[in-house]
This record gives sequence, structure tokens and C-alpha cells, in this order.
Amino acid sequence: MSAPEQYATHISTGTHGTIVTSYTPAITHWSRRYFGPWWNATEVAAPAAGSLVEADVDPADTDAITQDVTECRHQKTTYANSPMIHRRTPAGTVLAAQPSDQLAYRYTPSGSLRIAGHDERPVALAAARLARERVRGQLLADGWSILHASAVTDTEGNTILTFGPKGAGKTTVGLLLARAGWRLLANDRVFVRADGDGVRVLPWPSAAAIGFGLLDGLGLYEEVARRVKDGQELHPTQHQLVTDALLSGSRTPIRDAKGKELKPQFHPDQLADWLGLTLSTEGRAAKLLFPTVTPDATPAVLGDNKQLGDGDFFNAETEDRYPDVFELLPSHGGRTDHVADLLAALPRHTLMLGHDTDANTTLLAKVAA
Repeated sequence: MSAPEQYATHISTGTHGTIVTSYTPAITHWSRRYFGPWWNATEVAAPAAGSLVEADVDPADTDAITQDVTECRHQKTTYANSPMIHRRTPAGTVLAAQPSDQLAYRYTPSGSLRIAGHDERPVALAAARLARERVRGQLLADGWSILHASAVTDTEGNTILTFGPKGAGKTTVGLLLARAGWRLLANDRVFVRADGDGVRVLPWPSAAAIGFGLLDGLGLYEEVARRVKDGQELHPTQHQLVTDALLSGSRTPIRDAKGKELKPQFHPDQLADWLGLTLSTEGRAAKLLFPTVTPDATPAVLGDNKQLGDGDFFNAETEDRYPDVFELLPSHGGRTDHVADLLAALPRHTLMLGHDTDANTTLLAKVAA
């Protein structure tokens, strides 16, 4: 009897990368889909060693690891919005489990990372998430930092970075410029590192949350609703209420109990295939924008005195969704003063935007030129 075939997807950005392997092709296909547009994901022959994320549907292994963690003294945390228990063995191996998701993990001192689960979709999601964490750790160790910013590039790689807290308009600026001919490099975060007298920028792949109002303003709501009605699926993290609204044709924003808007969640490849955006894989910082969105405002440039703050840089303390259970990240990796100084020397504008898509686009095109 021949051995089962193992599949593999190689992902890389800059000079760093990892490989996701699985005996279930849908799992490695998911990583190609998720990283492909931004992190050069390609199908490769399954390797025997290296920086691997091994992910398989294996209920027996899942249950065995979960039992091993449960029956010993362990710690508790929340990982990707789901309860996780974990412990370290005397030999240094980290064992973890998310019983509600029927997922289990084993990370050895040699660097081998295994994910096992009962169903292929949770395993595929976990594999992509931890593959990104492996590459993130490599980049941070190599001197890269993470900015809370959206980014677009022109055809020569000149990059506009847009900053601000949630709701400030980072996604709005990125999508409007992408629709106006720029290339979308990132929706919410970017990696940056000093490169000579400039700043090199790499994308952070993630699902993109785009509200009904912005989709409607861009003339994209009908196309998205049509695809959903035809049975095509958006990202599984999307709330069912959002899916139901798209199926019914409702454009009314939906909010949770805390007042947070629930938005359609797009896979990176759907930004290209569904929304017609061109994606970029790298750039060099050229200009900084600091928008604010006020519904009835007339779009305008308010000034050029805004500066970056510590809150614009991500670090271990500000990352609460993916605690470093497996110690894939270096102890450093927050704000880098040299990068901050280089960014501070670039042209920058504080903007007031409204809800008129055409007026916003006209102002942004002028500022970006």
C-alpha cells in the first residue's frame, strides 16, 4: 500500500518564509489563497525539514494532545478569540489545545510545529494563522517593526501609509486610492524597516473588514451581494447577521451589543477577484496621511503637523489576539526610533473626509499625487 500524498505551500515575504504541509489538500490550498496575493504563496513539493507548519485532520492525535494538556497542570489564555489551555513539558515541548474548536498543537524545541484537528476548516485557519506568526517572528528578529496603518503603492513602489485609530478612515483611504489606480499593499498593518535613507514596507496578510456604507459608496455592494446569493462564501470569521443582510439586500449597518459595526470580511484574494483591486507585495514609504471621517464634512487638508506616536506601532503588549504561547516571537519588536525618525521626515497631511465618495476620492488623488 502506497504512502498517502503530502501537500505543501511555501509562503515568503522579503527574505523570510515558512512551509505549510498537510495530507489534506484543502488545508494547503487555504494558505495559498490566504497569503498568495501578498506573501508569494506557491505549491511546492513537501519537504522533510525546515521551518514547517504541519497541519492535519487527525482526531486521535488531537484528543491525545488535549488529554495530555488537560490532565497536567496547565495555563489558560484566549487565542484567536477562543479559549486555549497550554503547558510546557520538562523537555521544552509546548502542548496546547482549544477543546471548543477541537484543535491541538505541539511545538518542539527543534522548531517543529504541528496542528491537529477534527475538521479541515478549523485546521486550515489555524495553520494559516500560525504560519503568519512564524514569518512575523522571523521578520521581527531581523529588525522589522509593525505599524498600525493601511498602505497603497504606485507602479514604482512609492507607498502612502495611512494612520489613525479604529474608525479614523484607514480602510476608506486605502480602498479609495486603490480604486483610483493605486495598488493595495495592506488594509490594517504593515511591516517596516529602515533601508538606507528610506523605509521599506511589506504587507501583513489578513481578512479585510469593509462596511456596508463604504461598499455601497464604491458601487461594490451589489456585486458582493450577488456573489453571496450565488453561494460564494466570504471569510468564515464574518458574523452570520452580516451574511443574512447580504442575502436579503439590506444596506443598513449592523452593530453588536457594544456598538461595534459588524462588517463583511473578505479573503485577500477576494479583494482582487470580487472588488477588482490590484494588490502589491512591497514598497518604500513616501507619504503619511492622518484622516478623520465626519459624515457631513467637506473633504479638506487640515495641516501637516501630525506626528507618529507609540500607539502607531504594534508590540507584544498591544497584541491581544495572538499571545505568543509557542514563543515564536523575539522579546523586542515594538517601536524602532530610527524608523520613526525616517518616517517623521516624510511629507504628511492631516485630512478631513466625509461620506461623499467622489469628493473624498478627488481630494485623496490630489494629496497622493
